[in-house]
Amino acid sequence: MSALFTPWSLRGLTLDNRIVIAPMCQYSARDGIATDWHLMHLGNLAQSGAGLLILEATAVEPEGRISPWDLGLWSDETESALADVVRRIRAWSPMPIGVQIAHAGRKASVNYPWKGGGQIAPADGGWLPSAPSALPFNEKDPAPRALDSDGLERVKAAFVETARRAARIGLDMIEIHAAHGYLLHQFLSPLSNQRTDAYGGVLENRMRFPLEVFEAVRAAVPETMPVFVRISATDWVEGGWDLDQSVVFATELKARGLDVIHVSSGGLSPAQQITIAPGYQVPFADRIRAETGLPTLAVGLITEPAHAEEILTSGKADAIALARGILYDPRWPWHAAAALGDSVHAANQYLRCQPSGLRHLFK
Repeated sequence: MSALFTPWSLRGLTLDNRIVIAPMCQYSARDGIATDWHLMHLGNLAQSGAGLLILEATAVEPEGRISPWDLGLWSDETESALADVVRRIRAWSPMPIGVQIAHAGRKASVNYPWKGGGQIAPADGGWLPSAPSALPFNEKDPAPRALDSDGLERVKAAFVETARRAARIGLDMIEIHAAHGYLLHQFLSPLSNQRTDAYGGVLENRMRFPLEVFEAVRAAVPETMPVFVRISATDWVEGGWDLDQSVVFATELKARGLDVIHVSSGGLSPAQQITIAPGYQVPFADRIRAETGLPTLAVGLITEPAHAEEILTSGKADAIALARGILYDPRWPWHAAAALGDSVHAANQYLRCQPSGLRHLFK
């Protein structure tokens, strides 16, 4: 058995293999409500043979959406719509399904990426974002509203309520989004957090709100439900959030019961300078795993099965996340199993497509 197709147990959840479909925004909801696009898109991915499917960044409150078309889970209506999508997918796929819960902070209220992604003004259907400090993502944008103590409590309560809704509709795991320049990452980075209260300044203070959110979510969901956190290990900007601080943050999360840390990078500042190559973020996952003992999920231009296998066998990560690569090739896990001489789950309706020379492929 290859490392990539070895089962992975996390609390009350066991995955068939170490391939995780990472959250990918679809910008196709209506007022936070899942649509037929989500059923079609997620239903396709649920037939891929991956070990876990994590739903896109799902906003904990309307103001926390990246765009007006983001998925949400903050009301009975959004909960009912998402529950229906999950129920219909599960009628045809045994794949575990989780959700990434998120708040966009100062990066909220933007247009479709295929329409440029610029911030949408309140007069045009957008809203004024909130953030740790009144510092916009782009200099030309209006300053966001700095969250006061009541705002912090509201946002934390929103994360908790969304997590409870996720558990209630039977999702298998939760990932808290603290990466890519969104709200919790904004608290962590000194580039976006210039508060002078207990939530700003030194590292201990900048970590305080993300850790409070994690603790509250962990306490709100069943003990058997794994909770992941996704981080950006570095801002790729001098003087910003970096790998040393990420190790400290991961250590604090582990002490509070974190199950897996999903290690990405960037997204906080337009000034970022990223050197991109296959597996360019894997060293971040490797160091965090080595220094904290936390299970890590590696992501970032991992496109070849042999590369994914090497990352796992060399102990750099515990699982591999695919995003754009699995949109391009929704049967990547099938092809990886074929390349590594292993087997993967396929629906009965697809069994006849198994190549004659690969009779071991489907199980």
